[in-house]
Amino acid sequence: MVEKTKLQLPLVHNERLWARPWRWAKTVFFLVSMLASLLLVCAPPLLIVVLDLLLPPALLSNFHRAANHPASLIDQARGFHFRSSLVDLPAVSAARSLLILCAYTACGGGAAYLWVAVACSVGSVCYVVAKAAVVFGAAPDGAVLGLQGKGQLVAVEAMFLMSLALAAAHIAMAYRASCRERRRLLVYRIDVEAVRLKGGQTPKSLKQQFAV
Repeated sequence: MVEKTKLQLPLVHNERLWARPWRWAKTVFFLVSMLASLLLVCAPPLLIVVLDLLLPPALLSNFHRAANHPASLIDQARGFHFRSSLVDLPAVSAARSLLILCAYTACGGGAAYLWVAVACSVGSVCYVVAKAAVVFGAAPDGAVLGLQGKGQLVAVEAMFLMSLALAAAHIAMAYRASCRERRRLLVYRIDVEAVRLKGGQTPKSLKQQFAV
């Protein structure tokens, strides 16, 4: 009996050793799943804002790391040049995302949020297209930026395309939120009409009250 007890102790010790990291892993997975479901189901516009804030700086940092550019983003901003610098692309994305986030926070999913999202996205698209025309117009191989190799050229093109795709995503999410808000107001209006009809009001008087 004593030998069997000694053989079981390492198993119990191993179980206790792995129990706490396993609980931590499950807790982290649960929190990440809840955050993802919140962004995907409850607030898709916030997911696009987060992606628009994180992806362009990450791509720019990876590009400069691969191109052996030791200068930081602050140094690049100080020596900014429209034709030979890419630091303005994350700045445009950040400004667009913050303005749209402010509109979404203040106006919800109404028409004002839709118009702000469309205006910011269209303005950023015009800027990105103008910059792409200047950068790739004179030299299709990106010689203005000092690119070396096809890989760097593909990375820069991916940055431009991602900025355009995120602008389109902002408009799509704003339109979806606006349609959802319109349906919610329509349902609320029908409920109010039903309650007031029970109170003895006529549909004609209700139309006059809800006329815009």
